[in-house]
Amino acid sequence: MRKTKIIIFSTVAGLAAYYFFPENKLDTSEKIDEIIVLKSKRQLQVFSKNILVKTYKISLGRQPVGAKQFEGDNKTPEGHYVINDKNPNSGYYLNLGVSYPSVSDKKFAKSKGKSAGGLIKIHGLKNGRGYIGKFHRFFDWTHGCIALTNDEVEELFHNVDVGTAIEIKE
Repeated sequence: MRKTKIIIFSTVAGLAAYYFFPENKLDTSEKIDEIIVLKSKRQLQVFSKNILVKTYKISLGRQPVGAKQFEGDNKTPEGHYVINDKNPNSGYYLNLGVSYPSVSDKKFAKSKGKSAGGLIKIHGLKNGRGYIGKFHRFFDWTHGCIALTNDEVEELFHNVDVGTAIEIKE
């Protein structure tokens, strides 16, 4: 019984520390000019003048292995894109639009008789669920988007301009 209580207490303490432990904030004076997503590492890296300024831990689409091919495959795309939109009124806390699908993405999907899909975003948590915080990283849960905590997406939202390059790699 005592061992069980120790295990439960240790687990709760560890989860609380993970949830509340502060992470470094992005310097608001940094203008981000490139984003690289490393899907296999669950990382989103941001660069200013070719210098890595911050790495974020992310969640991806529910089927994270391989590039997005069709609408509804729950995969996160791979390739070279740009941030093509900023939406402060999203159903998920803020979002940055990714220019998927490219011409080649559309051509591939069409050759298979399917739609490439679209609406790929970098976003926070579903509105009203921000309390989940860092725990969202325990699962790949999006339909192909790249998810951050609300605080993290807010940093990016204010430091990334429409037209910023984003490369998404396996």
